[in-house]
Amino acid sequence: MHRSLARLACAALLVVAARTATAQTRDTSDTFNWKGDIPAGSWIRVVNLNGSIDVDAAEGSTTQVEGRKEWRHGDPDRVRFTVLKDGTNVTICALWGDDDSCDAQGYHGHHGDGNNGDISVRFTVRLPKGVQVAVQTVNGSVDVAGATSGVEAHTVNGRVDATSSGGPVRAGSVNGSVHARMAKIPANGDLDYESVNGTVTVELPASLDADVELSTVNGAVRTDYPMTVSGRLDPKHIRGTVGKGGLRLRVKTVNGSVELQKLG
Repeated sequence: MHRSLARLACAALLVVAARTATAQTRDTSDTFNWKGDIPAGSWIRVVNLNGSIDVDAAEGSTTQVEGRKEWRHGDPDRVRFTVLKDGTNVTICALWGDDDSCDAQGYHGHHGDGNNGDISVRFTVRLPKGVQVAVQTVNGSVDVAGATSGVEAHTVNGRVDATSSGGPVRAGSVNGSVHARMAKIPANGDLDYESVNGTVTVELPASLDADVELSTVNGAVRTDYPMTVSGRLDPKHIRGTVGKGGLRLRVKTVNGSVELQKLG
């Protein structure tokens, strides 16, 4: 399992010491709002536990993050928000338990007590051009649109739909479908997309040079790209080279189909 997904899957069970100290204050309002100028090439990171995250393009050069609490029986004041600045990068987290913490590496902690179980936070991010975005939650969907640079989008229970007119886009889920699109291929670095229970679809530019691995257990494998296959031909597990090769591209799931598509 991808390391980001493994950290998310353990977030409700483990308490890990925070790597970076940050002030944490109890938030007694229903809505959190943050805005600031983040230079192109730097990161805005949003970490959630219960609830969805939506990202869309900002109208200007200011990054904006809203976190709206939703609940039925729990005490919403027990959920608080933190902001951590690391140089020009910003990390914003919703925290449930008194001992929970987070940093640029992700969420460290557990759910807190049973009175907080039905509280969720819906994050909305307004993203300026050139700013990179990393969003992760445990229980909820992740939707990223309007990005022009790097994207990282992960959840455990929910779907992921992430698009960038630049790139790269890295995405994954455990229980949910994954759909990733990027208009530019990174010059270096690997690309991994995975789920356990869900279809994984990746859309890339028509011109692609990559060493590709596509695999599923219960589902079909489809690709729009001509490929030189390595090893035996297996309809559920294909290794091969697209174009000149070079970039390592892996798309996998257990229950669902895997599709590698050309951007239309």
